[in-house]
Amino acid sequence: MRYLVTGGAGFVGSHAVLALLDAGHDVVVLDNLSTGYREAVPAGVPFHKVDLLDYAATSAIVAQGPWDGVLHFAALSLVGDSMRDPFHYLRQNYLTALNLVQICVEHGVRKIVFSSTAALFGGPERLDPIPETASVQPGSPYGESKLMIERVLHWADAIYGIRSACLRYFNAAGADPLGRAGEDHRPETHLIPLTIDAALGRRSALKLFGTDYPTRDGSCVRDYIHVTDLADAHIRALAQIDHRSVTYNIGNGQGYSNLEVIQSVERVSGRKVPWEAAPRREGDPALLVADSATLRNDTGWTPRFGDIDSIVKTALRWRESHPDGYGG
Repeated sequence: MRYLVTGGAGFVGSHAVLALLDAGHDVVVLDNLSTGYREAVPAGVPFHKVDLLDYAATSAIVAQGPWDGVLHFAALSLVGDSMRDPFHYLRQNYLTALNLVQICVEHGVRKIVFSSTAALFGGPERLDPIPETASVQPGSPYGESKLMIERVLHWADAIYGIRSACLRYFNAAGADPLGRAGEDHRPETHLIPLTIDAALGRRSALKLFGTDYPTRDGSCVRDYIHVTDLADAHIRALAQIDHRSVTYNIGNGQGYSNLEVIQSVERVSGRKVPWEAAPRREGDPALLVADSATLRNDTGWTPRFGDIDSIVKTALRWRESHPDGYGG
């Protein structure tokens, strides 16, 4: 098969590219490199530096089909930033996806896998775990932008028969077990790499945002899903959308608190993690844990890296071997 991956130079997108290649598929990557890295795209994979806001340039790439599907990862993804600059997030994420979907319609692309988010569940009726049927109430403009795109895909299906998989995943973490790719955000905002860097002495004390949540230890609880397991779910989702669109929550189904993540990093690294309490961040719910039963039942998917220590081990190896990220 031949697939186009937008945002394929980013964290999750680059791991999805590896999964597609490992499965024997041909891949083309489109990315504007605003947050991704050219070095994250494997050698030999065709790459186009294109911004999805550029309709003509994007259309010219999609016209180079045929494609068996498009996997769409390209987006701004920071909850906190979206609270500070909401209209930029809403505009950027929505318009880029709208352009892509319309272009897919024009060029006869029939299958789209969309990188959605658990941030849709800002205040779910059922907190632990969260099924796909939970009420959708985004707690941030970032989550709202993803919901808007899900609705675009709904209408693309209803009117044009474009089948899609909306994958609402929780906290992507870890790194490729073979060391081919990893996490490199600038600035880094994700808890596991920040905690590892604090343990390795590469940064000052970790800030723990909120210690008064109604959880078992007062810190936020999140469902961490290894990025390789997440990429595998995207491959499996492609097989499900030959005849129908689907929506899946993707997580391990077990939540770990921020303090438990710190303890895991200390176990795996053998180092103490300096940390200090900080105020809550706007838009952060206390608890986000996935019910992935639908994905498991439909596709046979099961995580290979189901516990936090396994996730941290791969992330630690990447941080140690790539102290400067892709820049090194």
